[in-house]
Amino acid sequence: MSIRLPGVYSVRTDTEILLASLARERVSAGSQVLDVGTGTGALAVAAAVRGGVVTAVDVSRRALATAFVNGALRGRRIRVRYGDVFAPVHGRRFDFIVSNPPYIPSHSTMDNPSRAWDAGPSGREILDQLCAQSRQMLRPGGVLLMVQSSVADVAKTCGMLSSSGLRTEVTARSRGRFGPVMRARAAWLEEHGLIRAGAREEDLVVVRGVRE
Repeated sequence: MSIRLPGVYSVRTDTEILLASLARERVSAGSQVLDVGTGTGALAVAAAVRGGVVTAVDVSRRALATAFVNGALRGRRIRVRYGDVFAPVHGRRFDFIVSNPPYIPSHSTMDNPSRAWDAGPSGREILDQLCAQSRQMLRPGGVLLMVQSSVADVAKTCGMLSSSGLRTEVTARSRGRFGPVMRARAAWLEEHGLIRAGAREEDLVVVRGVRE
């Protein structure tokens, strides 16, 4: 059983493939886990059920309330922190960082609830922050898992993470047709060279980075 307050990003294909990737990691009792952009808390709860000590961050107070309640419904405590990306946990280090960040290119100012998916003109507003800062937030041997669309330049993500010192690879990929948001702005994406003319499919990929 779980809940979702109005306006909170729901569990979709991107969440599901990230959950599957998380299930393959060695999260165990006492593992320090950070969920950036927790939404409903699906990832946070999955880690907590396996014994992880989980902190969930989001810029939506409704999302944090949803994650906290969903943890409680499973008999787990999720520590929730309000704020942007790593700011609420500055100075801490984690064994695992998971994130399903906004990654859809947007030509308009982000507002609520579109901020759950809109990520600036290239779709990289949050992705670039995660790539630049994740290594310093991980303990030695720590693992970053994040999901994004192929429209938001997966090669750049891998390159930035590798340059920061993380051993990086794409560990999951799911091909599918555009959802309603992407379909609605397909002409704009074509105009700005973010997709080929007539393209209406994307890959959702999970990028894994390890601090050695």
